[in-house]
Amino acid sequence: MPRLSEVIAALDALWPPQRAEQWDAVGTVCGDPDAEVTRVLFAVDPVQEIADEAIALGADLLVTHHPLYLRGTTTVAAGHFKGRVVHNLIKHDVALHVAHTNADTAEPGVSDALAGALDLRVTGPLVPENNLGRICELDHPETLAEFAARAAKRLPATAQGIRVAGDPDMTVRRVAVSGGSGDSLFDAVRAAGVDAFLTADLRHHPVSEATQQSPLGLVDAAHWATEWPWCEQAAAQLDEISDRHGWDLRVHVSKTVTDPWSAHHTSPGAPN
Repeated sequence: MPRLSEVIAALDALWPPQRAEQWDAVGTVCGDPDAEVTRVLFAVDPVQEIADEAIALGADLLVTHHPLYLRGTTTVAAGHFKGRVVHNLIKHDVALHVAHTNADTAEPGVSDALAGALDLRVTGPLVPENNLGRICELDHPETLAEFAARAAKRLPATAQGIRVAGDPDMTVRRVAVSGGSGDSLFDAVRAAGVDAFLTADLRHHPVSEATQQSPLGLVDAAHWATEWPWCEQAAAQLDEISDRHGWDLRVHVSKTVTDPWSAHHTSPGAPN
């Protein structure tokens, strides 16, 4: 069985920590480098229910996309909800490792997994300077409504579902995709000349301005849903490494929905 340090070295080769943004907090949060690893769980969020799932599964290593302490901390006291996660993981000999923006810009990365989930053909990066996002082609033209329906069908279900901005009947041939928050990428999306943009966390003003500026179609999914496909991609990558080294790791992907939004109501509203 490999030691934690060996598995972490393999993960760092997939998603080099030096590719992470300066504000990010990637790497190993807790864990003994000399501990043996037999079972690994991948998930998007290092929340308590995911820690509980890792413990119940008998995992030795939990790998998440989002950091537990993005802005640093001065305490891991168990009286704080994040400190409790750390205490529970250490108490049950579960290591926690984070691959965030270094996984976003890897090859393959988070947006490759998102494109793959929708069977899109990747033709290049959306932002070549840092390999962020992907430009993709559809095998056959679709309307914006059909493309949004494809996203709704292929991505894991969430309370938010899929929101659309733009003419539902417009034709879509080329799209940009970016897992996670994407409304800082509108300039790159417009420069790419794509028909539609699939991402998450789109805000009112950037969307209003984008749709006024050009006939760009926008497809907005839940942040968690756009990044969850990376977990399956990452697990497959570690499986391949395990086979190559004869590690015999058991690699799992959490299907627990940790998107914070829990309900959605359509809004008939008051008469306008």
